[in-house]
Amino acid sequence: MILTIIGAILILISSAFLFLGAFGIYRLPDVYNRLQAATKSTTLGAFIGIIGVGFLKPEWFLKTLIIAGFLFLTNPVSSHAIGRASCLRGVKPYSGTVVNKTQEFEECRSTKKE
Repeated sequence: MILTIIGAILILISSAFLFLGAFGIYRLPDVYNRLQAATKSTTLGAFIGIIGVGFLKPEWFLKTLIIAGFLFLTNPVSSHAIGRASCLRGVKPYSGTVVNKTQEFEECRSTKKE
């Protein structure tokens, strides 16, 4: 009974993080900011949701831990690859961006947007 309540609460928290991630993708101005919202909140949301399923079905808990660990490792790496590809293609950050770390990389400065 207590595991069901914990699982339901975790899934509810997960849905809030996933909603905020989707809202960030919709609301933020450029690809770099959208990647930030997509990676951080959706990784945490999916991680919590998968662990919540593990609490609802205790016989699946080891499998859910493996899936959550895989997601926890691969989602930020894929997001980094998308951000780097955008930088190399010459996608400029939003004009209101205060800190632009892409200018520190020579290969991002020398490319032009086609």
